[in-house]
Amino acid sequence: MVGRNILALAELSNVEVIAPCRSEVDLLNLNQLSKFMRIHKPDVVVHCAGLVGGIQANISAPFDFCYQNLQIGTNVIQAAFESDVAKLINLGSSCMYPRDAHNPLSESSILTGRLEPTNEGYAIAKVTVAKLAEYISAQYGVSYKTYIPCNLFGYWDKFDIDRSHMIPAVIRKINDAKTIGAKTVDIWGDGLARREFMFAEDLADFILYSLERFEFVPAAINIGQGYDISIKEYYDAIAGVIGYEGEFEFDLTKPAGMKQKLVNIDKQTELGWKPKTDMITGISKTYQFYINEVL
Repeated sequence: MVGRNILALAELSNVEVIAPCRSEVDLLNLNQLSKFMRIHKPDVVVHCAGLVGGIQANISAPFDFCYQNLQIGTNVIQAAFESDVAKLINLGSSCMYPRDAHNPLSESSILTGRLEPTNEGYAIAKVTVAKLAEYISAQYGVSYKTYIPCNLFGYWDKFDIDRSHMIPAVIRKINDAKTIGAKTVDIWGDGLARREFMFAEDLADFILYSLERFEFVPAAINIGQGYDISIKEYYDAIAGVIGYEGEFEFDLTKPAGMKQKLVNIDKQTELGWKPKTDMITGISKTYQFYINEVL
């Protein structure tokens, strides 16, 4: 999702982006990936690939989420280094933070406590790859950095109810409910957990923005909105965009994840950047993408 947004924005910024699909290069195959990088000789590598999904997907397949993301991340770093790539941006995740860390989450709190059990496998992979980027930079003088975005949504998102992240899953669920005339839609948990979501196109914008001042970007940096709202408020906002007038029911037998995941954006602010897309605009654009491109 982020890669496609980078590609779309780069075309407007006179930046050439090489974005191979899985059939062109298998990131789980180090030899294949190294050969690809040696041929194309990129100036910068942006690592935003991986196995992703919502709470249920992570609970169902912790090994897959840990192993595949760990292997992909280590292969990308190793292949970039072997190909003399001096700059690399590794995309982390706010799930890297301890479940009991103080909010807003500061980059210095990584590895200071236990991770959230519902996505622990994915988080372990993300933390490990971020540390590898840090280690290789310190040992060999390259500049491999980790950007830690808040939750993302937007164009080219996945809308599978069982495997997608919250906003695209809710868009599909509420649109289906409106289509069939359902009077209620369920919410996992009590709806009080708070989340920070950013339109993925804004993250792509920051990545391109940061390349012009890369030497000033710290080794690890949060990217976010600077505020969060409750899960129930997201449901209300999505229902408003779609025009659904039914009721919500809370399923307290389902996991809700961490109570809050708000990232500290002080370092982002120091670089002079802020997101351009407000929540309702982002949801509206994502909903139109779902209607026009997915259904």
